[in-house]
Amino acid sequence: MRSDQLPSLRARPLDRGVNPVLHRAARLLLVPFFRLYFRLEGTGAEHIPSRDAAILACNHRSFLDPFVLGALTRRPVYYMAKRELFEHPLQARLLGALGAFPVDRGAGDEQAMAMARSLLERGECVVIFPEGTRIRRGPLANPRRGVGRLALQTGAPVVPIALIGTDRVRRGWRVRPCKVAVRCGRPLRYPIAEHPSRKIALGVAERIWSCVSVQWQWLGGETAPVEVLGRVESERRDARAA
Repeated sequence: MRSDQLPSLRARPLDRGVNPVLHRAARLLLVPFFRLYFRLEGTGAEHIPSRDAAILACNHRSFLDPFVLGALTRRPVYYMAKRELFEHPLQARLLGALGAFPVDRGAGDEQAMAMARSLLERGECVVIFPEGTRIRRGPLANPRRGVGRLALQTGAPVVPIALIGTDRVRRGWRVRPCKVAVRCGRPLRYPIAEHPSRKIALGVAERIWSCVSVQWQWLGGETAPVEVLGRVESERRDARAA
């Protein structure tokens, strides 16, 4: 995909929104499938606002994660997806109609962040994966500061969510019937700051992530060894001091 195609692909969800017919059809098919085949268990879905702007901050294990989160709420959700998924025109059109917009993950994509801000300012629900990429195994990775920036710049409440089990679903092209569980915490709110510093944005992101970690541990998710946590905390202090 050429870089000059990204703006039009991002503009599609903002200009047209989620296709209501396709959204309804997807829910009719996917929600029963997730409930029966994956034995999807959702706790705390009432914490997701039914209207107005909201950020869903969740760990990322599988390509299925946005669809599982979408099954928790009747309202449409928007989410960033890696630009490689938009290479095929038909797939790009389908993803855009379902609320996805491309992000160039290796380039600090400011335009994708601006797109997320525009959606939140319009009162939409945006899914953010603070880890920045899929973490297929092991404990949670460290968050990036983007979710903190969005929370501060828009004032939208952030719902901390942990999801477990989707990493075991796919084996090659086979989709296996594995148990999937999701747990949502109470929304977090932060005062608006139009131009938050890197330090402040990272601090907010870490506070959000600590709440995601609580949900993750409630689900029985793997935690890092004590010595690793100590090293990570030392690195974070060094980053704040820089």
